[in-house]
Amino acid sequence: MSDNLQTPRFALPMLSVAQAQKETTHNEALVLIDALLHAAVVDGPLATPPEDPAEGDCWIVDEAAIGEWSGEAGRLALWTVGGWRFVAPSPGMRVRRISDGATLLFNGSGWTVPIAIANPEGGATIDLEARAAIDALLALMVAHGIMIAG
Repeated sequence: MSDNLQTPRFALPMLSVAQAQKETTHNEALVLIDALLHAAVVDGPLATPPEDPAEGDCWIVDEAAIGEWSGEAGRLALWTVGGWRFVAPSPGMRVRRISDGATLLFNGSGWTVPIAIANPEGGATIDLEARAAIDALLALMVAHGIMIAG
């Protein structure tokens, strides 16, 4: 039996039989669960780690990451009392980006961002009721994080 048991999706540490200091493994798992359950990131993808992160805040690491984030492209960076923790996302994982309210999707190779759709304007014939309906639909899509306001 392996001494380093991990969950299959996010490699959360698991307790092993007769393990000493089980609280260390258990607490590490709780920190990662806290970051991943209803995942939200402050911003990202970012290449440069923030200078004064708050405990528990997360970011998406950019492909051109530097400093302490170097080599962690595409991962979620979580700031804890012990420093940076990095979690590899699983395909299909979604996170809410707090900076703009967008919902990002990890497609297995990178994070996809919803595209911005502009409200309708112009044209020879203007149908105010149709435009109002489209505006309302776009507002709902923004509110649900399906797209970003244009």
